Amino acid sequence: MEAVRRNLSTISHSTKTFLNVDRLQLHRRLGEILTQPLQKSLFLVSGSDAIEAAIDMARKVTGGVEVLGLHMGLHGSTSFITRSLSFGWNRSKHGLAAQGTSSLLAPYPYRCPVACSPEQCSCAKGNGHYQCLKTSFELAQSNFGGKPAAVILEPVLSAGGVIVPPPGYVKALRDLAHELGMLLIMDESQTGLAKTGRMWGHQHEAVVPDIMTVSKHFGAGLPISAVCTTAEIADQAAANGYVATRSHACDPITCAAGVASIDIIEQEGLVARAAAIGQRMAKHLARMAEANDLIGEFRGRGVLWGVELVLNRDSRAPANGSADLAVQACQESGLIVQARGSQNRKNVIRLVPPMVSTDEQIDEGMAILSDVLARVQRPEAC
Repeated sequence: MEAVRRNLSTISHSTKTFLNVDRLQLHRRLGEILTQPLQKSLFLVSGSDAIEAAIDMARKVTGGVEVLGLHMGLHGSTSFITRSLSFGWNRSKHGLAAQGTSSLLAPYPYRCPVACSPEQCSCAKGNGHYQCLKTSFELAQSNFGGKPAAVILEPVLSAGGVIVPPPGYVKALRDLAHELGMLLIMDESQTGLAKTGRMWGHQHEAVVPDIMTVSKHFGAGLPISAVCTTAEIADQAAANGYVATRSHACDPITCAAGVASIDIIEQEGLVARAAAIGQRMAKHLARMAEANDLIGEFRGRGVLWGVELVLNRDSRAPANGSADLAVQACQESGLIVQARGSQNRKNVIRLVPPMVSTDEQIDEGMAILSDVLARVQRPEAC
């Protein structure tokens, strides 16, 4: 608030053509917390802006066109390219899809996309042999109409049902992408800046993306996003004529908010706090799952968790109706949650408490959820 007030009384808007102090400070502060060799950034307005700019960058650098996204992923809805890569929303809702966009099967051990049993599923075992990934790349290559450019994914597929990639999957994906000359883009809109208990979601994987996007709480409520990459990729993109901008992309007021947001995350220890909240939530959810067979699985990192509701733990049939009832009942009891998933499933209760939540608030929210799930019926089974 102090940063915003200061700029309201000095300078709130400035064309990107000119540098301003707040913009330079944000470049420096963001660069200090990026995972090396990521160090260069450009600022835009929304998450969709950043995704579109990241894909344009990858295409400029590689000379390719084809972009692959996970079939349960979501990357925005304001541009033709982001809508076309938001497979979890079912892109048929938007009519025509952008050329050079196609999907890979998402790693979903609880519902193996290639129908392996839990005992057979390589994702569930985390043994590095991911049949869904290898099959997807073989199919993708047969469908490429031109040279490939990039693969894009979220470190945790949030809107798709809070899907956490199994150990080693992201590294295997990156290696396959690099073999084909493709860059790895990570969309950190919903996982970056401490939310998973690390500063960046990709740090759980020991994999550094070639290009990364940041948005959402980056501006602490004000609209600003960033595309981050290495000096080598940035220089090559610029040399090839790359450009990305918006009228308000580098406004001092939004850049000042970004600086303040990073400062608060570091000064208040919110990385460690998000990790501690995650541990506390996991214990609550484990007790709920033990007492309630409506819960098929719970999964997450930091403050981002999903509780998957099923009609039957053996069949794993999605309990969409129960999820709807649970969301409504939670709201009526003072807890805001959402039902998420992809395709014909909306059976995952997504929980994303603020990183500044107290232990008492977390316990209260978990108590409300536990009570609601104990009362919710399975309307599909009636």
